[in-house]
Amino acid sequence: MNPQRSASYKWVALTNTTLGMFMAGLDASIVIISMPAIFRGINLDPLQAGNIGYLLWLLMGYMVCTAVLVVSFGRLGDIFGRVKMYNAGFAIFTLASLALSLTPGSGAHAALFLIIMRVVQGIGGAFLMANSAAIITDAFAPEQRGLALGINISSAIVGQFAGLLLGGLLAGIDWRLIFWINVPIGAFATIWAYWKLRDSGVRTVSRIDWWGNVTFAAGLILILMGITFGIQPYAGHVMGWTSPVVLFQLIGGLILLVAFFFIEKVVKNPMFDLRLFRIRAFVFGNLASLFVSIGRGGLQFMLVIWLQGIWLPLHGYSFESAPLWAGIYMLPLTLGVLIVGSFAGHFSDKYGARYFSTGGMILAALCFGGLFLLPADFSYVPFAVLLFLIGTAFGLFAAPNSAAIMNSVPAKERGQASGMRATFTNSGMVLSIGMFFSLIIFGLSSTLPQTLKTGLVAQNISTSLATQISMTPPVSSLFAAFLGYNPISHLVPASALAALPAANVSYLTGNTFFPSLISGPFMNGLHLTLIFSIILFVLSAIASWSRGKKYVHEEIADTVLSK
Repeated sequence: MNPQRSASYKWVALTNTTLGMFMAGLDASIVIISMPAIFRGINLDPLQAGNIGYLLWLLMGYMVCTAVLVVSFGRLGDIFGRVKMYNAGFAIFTLASLALSLTPGSGAHAALFLIIMRVVQGIGGAFLMANSAAIITDAFAPEQRGLALGINISSAIVGQFAGLLLGGLLAGIDWRLIFWINVPIGAFATIWAYWKLRDSGVRTVSRIDWWGNVTFAAGLILILMGITFGIQPYAGHVMGWTSPVVLFQLIGGLILLVAFFFIEKVVKNPMFDLRLFRIRAFVFGNLASLFVSIGRGGLQFMLVIWLQGIWLPLHGYSFESAPLWAGIYMLPLTLGVLIVGSFAGHFSDKYGARYFSTGGMILAALCFGGLFLLPADFSYVPFAVLLFLIGTAFGLFAAPNSAAIMNSVPAKERGQASGMRATFTNSGMVLSIGMFFSLIIFGLSSTLPQTLKTGLVAQNISTSLATQISMTPPVSSLFAAFLGYNPISHLVPASALAALPAANVSYLTGNTFFPSLISGPFMNGLHLTLIFSIILFVLSAIASWSRGKKYVHEEIADTVLSK
């Protein structure tokens, strides 16, 4: 028996890598729900114009880093050993978590330290994401990989949504706990990985493709930075897509990625082996993954805004308690992924990924159509059912699709293939966040200013002041809803509030004025994002079906890459 597929070792590999993927997914989202507590803890107002950049990069830095580095780290795993790279990732991830929990100072300096350490944490997360699927594929026989990868991939998705709940619980006690919790778990898992995991996969004798690494990383960083800065206000515009800096970043990034493509065609030892794209199952599996990542990547942000900024306050929850309850009310989605993911992976071992992944995307499109039909102040039961079915849809897709991708490549290319798969997924998620926020802001900008002005005037705010406030960039109101803040105290000067009757002040600063005010404009933007996602899910279903029948590389003559 192949030692790397022994009955005991394969479960050790699965357990450790599943823990690693769960933590990597958890830390991609735990900060989202903990933002209010973090900024209160470091005494920084995230809604001030000069501080929005800190807010965005604290959110996006981790995801940008993992998106950029996973291919390079997967290739390093092929060359130097996947377990070595994975173990290094766990150690880096744990040390960065410790540093984050000990963040010194306050204000802008503390925010900058948090962003830098989140990037370092993202480096560790990239090592974990790039190599975990390859380690599992090495350890399990083809007829068991769907089950194993189903558990592994589902743990990452569950981690993303569990982070919303755990962040709400821990941040309510102390924001530092959201990072500190990683330290004992990460230390144990790192020691366990160094002790038990074995580098027995097929190695690739190769040199590092420095030009490929540099052009790919620089190009992708520029594009993702352009997306991040593009959703910030610029020179009187609600967004910065016309900024020369943003245009330079987007165009420069595209030029570098085109240069990367030509470099990979001629270099002797490419980082990104383009010959893998001759494999039909690999191409359409990754294309389907990219479409679904763009379609769902911003979902958790939209749900958080909907719950924290509108639904929970309207139902009597305080703005301060909204982050915790948002995580609780989103549990059906996590349960759907958790229940279905491993089963779908198991059955895809026998029947292939085609029917499961295609069906999952069709179900996701239908469920997003259901969200489209809900009012802003919805009844929870149909909302919970839709969340569960969306989780089911993602569970049907993720594991079978990942197993099909990993089964389609030669053993010596598994680290690289795992990195490519993670790059398509992570880049799609960052791109999705930029697109979702852009569509929401576009929807807000068309109706919110007039709605805000009318609402303030009705509460005895002077027309001139109400007009001035209504010209505030909609992104401030959007982020207020995202953070679970009531922004009226930021928008309306204290002197103006003090001059109003007590009843008006109570209503303006209470739980119903801002949620009622923003709900209509928000739903306009949300409907745009849902239509956008439905189109992408249909495209993902088409790509999933186009992959063809079940394909395992080891079962056929190894001639595809030599032609």
